[in-house]
Amino acid sequence: MTKEKVCKNCKLFVEGNICPLCKGNNFTNIYQGKMTILDTNKSFIATQIGITEKGKYAIKIR
Repeated sequence: MTKEKVCKNCKLFVEGNICPLCKGNNFTNIYQGKMTILDTNKSFIATQIGITEKGKYAIKIR
């Protein structure tokens, strides 16, 4: 099983070689915690940290 990779720019979990959100290619596999945002308009946390797209995000990355 391969370790999940996270975009260092937007903290989105990515499967390919390019982040679909920010179009970057700078990734890490060292992270702490996960959160899934289903509805950005109703999510208090998403509005507080500036997430505008639904998806699975890392809470802290290195």
